[in-house]
Amino acid sequence: MKYLLDVTTLAYKEELCTGCKKCTEVCPHGVFAMENKKARFIDRDRCMECGACALNCDSMALTVETGVGCSAAILKSMITGSPATCGCDSPNSGGCC
Repeated sequence: MKYLLDVTTLAYKEELCTGCKKCTEVCPHGVFAMENKKARFIDRDRCMECGACALNCDSMALTVETGVGCSAAILKSMITGSPATCGCDSPNSGGCC
């Protein structure tokens, strides 16, 4: 499942990755895979910014700002069946994503 394209705050520093595989185990949407004993993105746009990967990354190779990037709007759209919109395009929104 794709969410909004190119808005996630998920960041990865490969040089810090120890290859523990925790990110691949805890990510509910399969954002990560292991390649050459390092994590890599399969599809960064699948990230819903739940924070499970960053919370379980002992080497701090992964960071994400949970609850931003319109994740609430995405979840609401999944529940209601309506389009994912958070008002980022409104003049006074501050551009949340």
